[in-house]
Amino acid sequence: MDYIVFDLEWNQCPYGKGQENERIPFEIIEIGAVKLNNEKQIIDQYHVLIQPRVYKKLHFRTKEIIQLEMKDLENGVAFYKAIREFLKWCGEEYRFCTWGNSDLLELQRNMKYYGVLQLLKGPLAFLDVQKLFSLDYEDGESRKSLEYAVDFLQLEKKKDFHRALADAWYTAQVFRKIDKDIAEQFYSIDCYQNPKKKEEELHVIYPGYEKYISREFSSKEDAMLDKEITGSRCFLCGKNVRKKIRWFASGQKNYYCLAYCPRHGWLKGKIRMKKTEKGNVFAVKTMKLTDEAEALQIKEKKEEIKRKRKEKRKQEKKSQSGI
Repeated sequence: MDYIVFDLEWNQCPYGKGQENERIPFEIIEIGAVKLNNEKQIIDQYHVLIQPRVYKKLHFRTKEIIQLEMKDLENGVAFYKAIREFLKWCGEEYRFCTWGNSDLLELQRNMKYYGVLQLLKGPLAFLDVQKLFSLDYEDGESRKSLEYAVDFLQLEKKKDFHRALADAWYTAQVFRKIDKDIAEQFYSIDCYQNPKKKEEELHVIYPGYEKYISREFSSKEDAMLDKEITGSRCFLCGKNVRKKIRWFASGQKNYYCLAYCPRHGWLKGKIRMKKTEKGNVFAVKTMKLTDEAEALQIKEKKEEIKRKRKEKRKQEKKSQSGI
């Protein structure tokens, strides 16, 4: 299997968000990619400039960052042709690698706009090199810039940053320094093309936690009635475990619970509700091994939310009494 390390540059509406095309807020104007074989050796590269069709003027920030003028793009390739050429270049067996998760999202959003999304079936497993760098060299939580990682690893700077091929090349150099086991174990899943049916749902086990991605529901209330979403299971032994704290809401999109497995200890559950472009929702649930200290924090979090809600109701009642 090959690794396709790619980077995109895009333009946005030069006249402000109020006049942007909601279907394509970021229009891709450049694709750069580096192909690595299974031994992480660079074997090929790809680059194309894309002729803008939606935003015919460059946003001032785009010009400032990538140092291109509209005249440089006028003879570019149409996106729907470029993406076919790019995917053909990728080959048969490959895995995408990107710095962060935004490039893959915008690639699919542009493909959908031009009616060619069927060329790239999702959900997509990919390697987020930014996340992998943090897991291998830092705390696993921080997300640093590409240039920071290059400096940290003392890699030679041969090209200017913020051009697609250069950033793809630097991302490939960082990726080559990532521990192979970490890269294999902590792959990411892009859900722009989220599961639609029960048989498309995903269960993925990572070191220390499990991720479940559900099908679509009409509302988060309907989703929270589904037993697969609200169930609690130890991913290590596969047994259903008793909740010590039932699911409770924190904000509009997140829910938490606390469970205990007699064999493997405390498990922290989190559900994040994701909204689709058509207004439906799907759930991303994680069940993660934790310790007593974090279990106590979850208990305190629930009590704090309960206290704030009680105080809010009290204030609302007092306000209504004063009318």
